[in-house]
Order: sequence, then C-alpha cells, then structure tokens
Amino acid sequence: MDSTSVYLVRHGQTEWNVEQRMQGHLDSPLTREGQKQAAQLRDRLKEMKWDAIFSSSSPRAVQTAEIISGMNREHVRQLDAFKEINMGLWEGQLLTEIHGLYTREYGRFFEEPHLYCPTEGGETYFELLVRGVSALEDILTAFKGGKILIVTHRITLKVIMNYYFGNTLSEMREMPDIAPASLSSIHFKDGKSFIELYGDNSHYANHLAAAYPKEAEK
Repeated sequence: MDSTSVYLVRHGQTEWNVEQRMQGHLDSPLTREGQKQAAQLRDRLKEMKWDAIFSSSSPRAVQTAEIISGMNREHVRQLDAFKEINMGLWEGQLLTEIHGLYTREYGRFFEEPHLYCPTEGGETYFELLVRGVSALEDILTAFKGGKILIVTHRITLKVIMNYYFGNTLSEMREMPDIAPASLSSIHFKDGKSFIELYGDNSHYANHLAAAYPKEAEK
C-alpha cells in the first residue's frame, strides 16, 4: 500500500509568546526571531516536494507556512480545524493573571487536560482532539501516498501527536513540550502510524531545544 508522510510544524515565536500572553484564537505577529526560526526550518526542508500545504487559518501560522514553503498564501490551504485551542476569556491575558484568577483550571490546562474546563466560550481538549484529528484523517484520504506539510499550534500539535502515539488525553501531560517552528512527522502505511520526529528543532542555529518552557503559545 502507498505510504503517506505528514510533517507538522508549530508556528514561529510571536510577540505574545515573548510577553507570556495566551493566544488561542486571537493572534499576534511573528517576532524577528520567529521569522528566523521558520527560515531555518525552510532551509532544512528545501529539498522537500510537497503534495499539499495546510495551515491553521490564524495569521501567525499562515505566515510561518509561507516562509517554510516559499509559497504565497494562495497556495496555502487554510483550515480553521488546525487553529489553536479556543481558551475563551483567557485569550490575550498574561499567564500570571490567569494563574492568579483561575488557579485550579490553569493547573488542569497544563497537567490534567482531560479534566480541563474552559472559561467563558472556550473549548475542551476533547473538542480540539476531534476537530484536529478529523481534519488530518480527511487529508490522509485525499492525499494518500503524498508528502503533506501542516503548520499549526503548540497545543493542537501536541494533542494530535499524543493521539497518534496511542495515548489518552490523561497521558498527554507526559509528552514533552513543543518549541516554536519545530518539526514533527508521522508516517502512515498499511493502516498504521509511525512517529518519526517529535518537536525536533535541530535546525535552530543555536540548537537551544529547551529555550521555550511554558511560554504562552497555546
């Protein structure tokens, strides 16, 4: 049977990442460092021929996809399904503010995703899992045997990777963090999935894999 390779990327560093603000469905632009990270990944993948390029419809992800692929946005297929988890009232707020006002749910967001309940209009991790994995499965059907690039977000990517590792949401807390503009990949063949890369950022010029602790991507 044909094999399909999916390369998944978290967008580059943004201004709100630096400011430690939650983003979710809101947006802030890439920093110069974020653009540099995406360019370094572009150089790493320069020999890759993509059968399709997908991105979250959030501008920070679309810009990252443009830099990596060398394509303009008309060639990037934007999907709301790959947007970051919707965090409702938390979006735009500083992490310190959220921790002080919503201590219990803040802890669950990072450590007990299966128990996390959003505040005023957000979504659960299970809802994110359904939309993200469903979109990816549709892509696998449409582009069987191809090489696919998907640019998404920290939590969305982590949920997708956790699913294909065969873990439950309650086990996701054990998954390592995912740095900006890092590369993950999954190989699909004969109805099985094989994780080839997870959050790899060896293309960074300074190779600082641990330079991004719990900063506010989301």
